[in-house]
Amino acid sequence: MPSLHPSSVVDPRAELADGVEIGPHCLIGPRVRIGRGTLLVGHVTILDRVTLGEENRVFPGAVLGGDPQDVSFRGSDTELIVGDRNVIREGVTMNRASEKEDGVTTVGNDCFLMAGCHIAHDCRVGDRVIMANATLLGGHVHVHDDANLSGGVLVNHYSSIGSFSFTGALSRVLHDVPPYMLAEGNPSRARCINIVALKRNNFSTEAIAALSEAHRLLFRTKMGLDNARELLRASNMLLPAVNHLLSFLQCQHEGRHGRGRDRRRAA
Repeated sequence: MPSLHPSSVVDPRAELADGVEIGPHCLIGPRVRIGRGTLLVGHVTILDRVTLGEENRVFPGAVLGGDPQDVSFRGSDTELIVGDRNVIREGVTMNRASEKEDGVTTVGNDCFLMAGCHIAHDCRVGDRVIMANATLLGGHVHVHDDANLSGGVLVNHYSSIGSFSFTGALSRVLHDVPPYMLAEGNPSRARCINIVALKRNNFSTEAIAALSEAHRLLFRTKMGLDNARELLRASNMLLPAVNHLLSFLQCQHEGRHGRGRDRRRAA
């Protein structure tokens, strides 16, 4: 059975699994589903059409499932879906989706969202993502698995943050952040490879060397994608991680304003 503090209010249409713990002064709205072992520490608000998976920890002041902050929203039944084993710290806000894509804002598994972070409507946050304090995602942002955003990062709508990337504190992200890169600045730029993440995640010495050479060709000599690909192929450095980086950059170049997902709006 779920454990419910007497000061909390739970709508009778909410579904709470066994082992859910609801601390003091929480508000749980209709059409909310909370999975086994999830803890709401206290003063947590979960509004409507939210699915929260198993073994999450949600700290005071978090608000999940608010209407999208989009002036065109007309009140349809959009959703917020959050996976398992996430840590959602104080004051985090996550909004339901707008009506402009598939109607779902999603957060994956094993993420650490520190105090004051905001995940806007239609965002897609992958697995094992870390967002430090006061990082704000605009609408329709995609954050890929294993990305790390430092404190106070502002991400423009429709941007993509690549896997195993690190975005430095107080950066203003106007363009996509490529995978495997360390980016920072106003606006942010890919400064070097994120060697700490690559080593921690057991990338081979060959893959790290190939990504470093790809960064040199693409971001320092500013060589075009096709020429860089051929040079990397000739040096036997066209490894899977490098191919993924090149595919990401190709998508980015095909978009608008340095954001590959802006192709959707152009179409």
